[in-house]
Amino acid sequence: MNIWVAGARPRTLPAAVVPVAVGTACAVGEVPGGLIWWRAAAAMVVALALQVATNYANDYSDGIRGTDADDKRVGPVRLVGQGLAKPSSVKKAALASFAVAGLVGTALALAVGPELFVVGAAAIAAGWFYTGGPKPYGYAGLGEAFVFVFFGVVATAGSTYVQTGSLTALGLAASVPVGLLATALLVVNNLRDIPGDTEVGKRTLAVRLGDLRTRYLYTAMMVAAIALVPFVSGLSGRPIGSLALLAVFIGRKPVVEVLSGARGPALIPVLAETGKTQLVFGVLFTIGLSIIL
Repeated sequence: MNIWVAGARPRTLPAAVVPVAVGTACAVGEVPGGLIWWRAAAAMVVALALQVATNYANDYSDGIRGTDADDKRVGPVRLVGQGLAKPSSVKKAALASFAVAGLVGTALALAVGPELFVVGAAAIAAGWFYTGGPKPYGYAGLGEAFVFVFFGVVATAGSTYVQTGSLTALGLAASVPVGLLATALLVVNNLRDIPGDTEVGKRTLAVRLGDLRTRYLYTAMMVAAIALVPFVSGLSGRPIGSLALLAVFIGRKPVVEVLSGARGPALIPVLAETGKTQLVFGVLFTIGLSIIL
């Protein structure tokens, strides 16, 4: 695999795709004349660009701090930490990705409203300062809050907003299970990295909670995301949204592996399985919420 593709961490991309798809589905039937497809496509580009930019920024910032040194970490490719790319090149890749998000987001803001400029600026800042800057909030255990807010609430409810021009109860409700699954990706990632993060002083939420409680947190997020589906479907009056309950058959495997004590490299496929669960959940939820009986 090309190192730049690997550095973009494609296994995390469902966290960007799913909220936009689900949020757009929540707007079905709410837009006179039907969905505005170019806005949906633009929202998807913005979400993907922000995800890739954050991944590159994380690689760059952790790399120059020395917290991604090859002898301290397991998991996906680290371009800077493993010496595969110059720090300046990775930084440029991050800034270029943020620029794509900013340019496409500008088109949305001009069409929808200036409030999107504020949301976009906040998302870009959150992506950079996750591990960047003098006091990265990811090192203080706040990364999960960022993911839930921006790849859950903002991306999902925001994708509904760019279609309808308003925040809807359905968009906000649907953002909760979507956000929980996106956050579960980060939780299991940080669970894997507890030993290395502890050694270099990176106080992620997983480090603060410890191994066992982090496993319980991951499990609770996965279970709660599925359990909330009937509530959201009932709120929407779109019962076929409960089709997303079938994702439990995919999500069972990573949960069992986490509760069984998988650690280190054994958690790498768990991250992929969690992403697969979110993607299957998102496809089923999108289909179900798109059908109004």
